Amino acid sequence: MASNMADDFDDQFLTCAICMLNFRDPKILPCLHSFCRECLQEWAAKQQPLECPTCREPVRLPDQGVDGLRTNFYVNNLLDFAAAKKGAEPGVPCQVCGGNVEGSKSWCADCAILLCEACTSVHRNLPCSKDHEVTTEETLKAEEAISKFNRKRHCDKHKKYELEFYCESCKALVCTACTVVDHRPGKDHNPVEIATVAQKRKAELQGLFQDIDPRLGEIQNAVKEVDRKISMLMSSKEEATDQAKAYFRKLADLLQKREQEVLSQLDEQCRADGKALQAKKEAIEFELAGLTSSQTFCQQALEHGSDVHVLEVGNQIQTRVETLLRKRLDLESDWSEFQFVENTVIADVEKEVDNFGGVRTNVDASKCKVSVKPAVQGFPCVAELTTMSQEGRLRVTNSKAVEASMKDPSGTDVRAQVQMKSEGLWEISYTPEVTGNHRLEVKVNSQQVPGSPFDVDVKGNPVLTIGHKGSGVGELNGPIGVAVDKDGNIAVVEWGNKRVQVFDANTGQSLRRFPVDGEKPFGIDVDSQGRFLVTSRGENLGLRRYSKDGKLLNTFQPDCMRSPHGLTVLKDGRMVVADVRQQSCLLLQPDGSLIREIGKGQLQDAVYVSVDEVRDVVFVTDKSAHKVVAFDLDGNRKFDFGRQGDKDGEFQEPRGVTTDPAGNIIVGNAGDGRVQVFAPDGTFKQRVGPVKGGHATGVALTPDGYIAVACLKGHCVELYRYM
Repeated sequence: MASNMADDFDDQFLTCAICMLNFRDPKILPCLHSFCRECLQEWAAKQQPLECPTCREPVRLPDQGVDGLRTNFYVNNLLDFAAAKKGAEPGVPCQVCGGNVEGSKSWCADCAILLCEACTSVHRNLPCSKDHEVTTEETLKAEEAISKFNRKRHCDKHKKYELEFYCESCKALVCTACTVVDHRPGKDHNPVEIATVAQKRKAELQGLFQDIDPRLGEIQNAVKEVDRKISMLMSSKEEATDQAKAYFRKLADLLQKREQEVLSQLDEQCRADGKALQAKKEAIEFELAGLTSSQTFCQQALEHGSDVHVLEVGNQIQTRVETLLRKRLDLESDWSEFQFVENTVIADVEKEVDNFGGVRTNVDASKCKVSVKPAVQGFPCVAELTTMSQEGRLRVTNSKAVEASMKDPSGTDVRAQVQMKSEGLWEISYTPEVTGNHRLEVKVNSQQVPGSPFDVDVKGNPVLTIGHKGSGVGELNGPIGVAVDKDGNIAVVEWGNKRVQVFDANTGQSLRRFPVDGEKPFGIDVDSQGRFLVTSRGENLGLRRYSKDGKLLNTFQPDCMRSPHGLTVLKDGRMVVADVRQQSCLLLQPDGSLIREIGKGQLQDAVYVSVDEVRDVVFVTDKSAHKVVAFDLDGNRKFDFGRQGDKDGEFQEPRGVTTDPAGNIIVGNAGDGRVQVFAPDGTFKQRVGPVKGGHATGVALTPDGYIAVACLKGHCVELYRYM
């Protein structure tokens, strides 16, 4: 048993994890892992900051470096024990006299040498070694022999003295000489025998086991659980793989079956049509043969027959030919030009294929999240559900595991549909018919997700009204132009207050404001750097550029500018300004110089302008002509739409104009307050409003898809949902 014990120590404790050899001067790191002193020095030279080679725990070396780390004397004792065990084996000579190979041996712990019986006797009687700890071979073979292999520790300062005391004040091991000088008992020092302090410390360390054991068991159980899950992972993967293959084989079989059905239809129809055509051919050929035969007979009678013969058969020929000619023949041949009809567009199928099957994993309802988007009466609205695992990772689950229901303020059910958009992301769609507080309940695996049921405040159009008449903060006086800045905030130019005021698009709160020059400010837009450009007409007319904070940066007053109204800024910094008196739009460089006039002689009152840069189309509202005219940036007229009237697609003094990402054209009417949406080609699509504030002037589109309408006479800005 002792031999096995020695082998265990050799394997577990005596090998350095860096050099994989027996320890040489082992040093202990704070994480309690030990390594050879030289190995650690080489490791520290390569690793900065230093980490334990075994557990990667950061290590802060003392000022003396690796040499300042504590020596692992316990490992040294184990090395001695292993060496003694090996030396006690037959065939090992005495390390003093070199003889007595086969005799019994003893081990001197102080000298760390192996002695034969004769040398042992001498060693014990010499004055210099008579007090050494000598262990006999019989003791070495005992299992508890390892406890005797403790090298005596000598004081670093007094080399001849062993460490026999522990100064509790200094927390240092000291020798007898130290207690006389440096650690003399008194108020500053309290040397106590090592055995006394060690017993107390052993008791304290023993108490740690009460804390370690439960934690150790917890970690061991966790390892077992991970092993169990690894085993389950592979088996569940194999099972799911088989199910997936069976599912897609069935889909493939259905497609192949449908393919065979269509091909069979083609074959059957082809045979039927071929048979009919063949019968038609035979009937026509029969008539052809009769007519050809009569023609040949008649021709031979004429060419070779005598007068008598012609008179004899003439009537017969005439009767036969006339009979054949009178016969009504269907010379048209009905046949089928086969064409394959897809019925379902491949692109639509591709979208659906993404939802064919999926990998369902463990979804924790308590970790799932729901994001409710703003809801507007009469429009499709959505909430987004994210299904997640217990660890907070995106997870796919079966569509049947996700449930959503909604009730309106009266408790009436509102249809809610759930559709997976991507792995772990679901869309809950519904269309509320009334305004007010709705309740949305979302469950995953029959459990409510956090926050469910959710309060959904369904608003009507307008979803937000900003401002009322006045000159204070948040008040408006004659809002005529509106734009959206790079942060999604709404910038409004006020005719009456001669200023620009910026509002939060979500709350309507006034964020900042600044005065603008010019007698009658009118149009506003924001360039790619977030700077404001504002037009003003009347005295001191011009186009001015302001910083985000409202500092005047530039003033542009080109000679061609006579009455600037609406404007739009292109991504490259060029500007398009609608000029009423010029009856055109001015395309300007970023420095304000004229590039060209657009629509000269083709516009009566160019008041507002917008550019769809994707399609290179300039849209201008012509107030007096009650229409919208489209040009390209080279000035070529493309098309126009609208006429005076109050019906859909007609205008009463059209004003503000803008486009959305889909290319739709949004136009405000000053005359009746309507806002209308047109397709990219000018075809009417829908009506929004009339706006409650009336007299719709400037319009702009917010990042979340709402139309911001400046209501000149209502002294407010209203936000409308339209899609």
